[in-house]
Amino acid sequence: MDISISLQHFKVNNNNFGGEIPFSLQNCTDLIILNLGHNTFTGNIPLWLGSKVSGLIVLQLRSNLLSGHIPHHFCNLVSLRVLDLSHNNFSGTIPKCLKNMTTLVEVKGVIMGFPGFDTYNGQITITSKGEELEYRDDQLASWGNLIDLPFEGEIPEQVGSLVGLNTLNLSMNRLTGEIPSSIGKLRWLETLDLSHNQLSGHIPQNFSSLTFISHLNLSYNNLIGNIPLGNQLQTLDDPSIYEGNLLLCGAPLSTVCPGDDTHSRQSFTLEDHSKDDSEMFWFYVGMALGFIIGFWAVCGTLVLKKSWRYAYFKFFDNVKGKVALIIALKVARWQGRL
Repeated sequence: MDISISLQHFKVNNNNFGGEIPFSLQNCTDLIILNLGHNTFTGNIPLWLGSKVSGLIVLQLRSNLLSGHIPHHFCNLVSLRVLDLSHNNFSGTIPKCLKNMTTLVEVKGVIMGFPGFDTYNGQITITSKGEELEYRDDQLASWGNLIDLPFEGEIPEQVGSLVGLNTLNLSMNRLTGEIPSSIGKLRWLETLDLSHNQLSGHIPQNFSSLTFISHLNLSYNNLIGNIPLGNQLQTLDDPSIYEGNLLLCGAPLSTVCPGDDTHSRQSFTLEDHSKDDSEMFWFYVGMALGFIIGFWAVCGTLVLKKSWRYAYFKFFDNVKGKVALIIALKVARWQGRL
């Protein structure tokens, strides 16, 4: 099948096309949108993508039966803003040359200036913020950049070079190793989905710098330690974001981290109560001992020493006599006045 060389938009998504991606598309060097998603295409990614056809802005190959590795020259797609290869049978690691995609490296790069882009009114399905959303192609200029990739191995540090990214979806793969701290540099990132992988280690502390993040999913990995706090992350209080990571702790999870402020406050309160209870106990013990000692110091002496006992009772007899005399005189005076 011959295809016009001047073709700029080629969309045959949501059909039942099969076989390999047409070789004749390599003649369409002016292509800026290629959407073959939701078909049954097989085989590898053609070698002409990134070499002969290098001006693509949107490339969607999702939901096909494609396989093999991602070719290295794929990173020559320097104008790419939407890359969606999800739901295929690809293998291999994430190419470290992703930083060559200069439009994704630029902050909020503008794409309306590309020829033919602003005259097209097609639609693109994009997985963003946990759901599939429909966007008109001309909305992408204000919407942002997206990468939705299927890979295995470690996430390369070079991902942090794509500072223009708005959405990064690496979920449901076989990714291993730690989350690179360079992702915390993606300051325009709004959606980050790393769920259902085999990632390990701590969540980078600089994730608190993701001030635009509104959808985060790190569930079902092997992450450990404290969940970072601060800025936009504190507004994401849904525990399901982190579920399936049994060794994670801190808000919004119910698991309290060792040395956490809340834990310290609880310990401090318990110590205070324990201290108060201890002080009251010894107060009553001291009071009882004082009574016993005082009682036997007086009564014991009177019992054991006869002369002191006589003197003690004689003293009280004298006091009693004087008190009785004073009372009698007071009564007589009071009656005389009557």
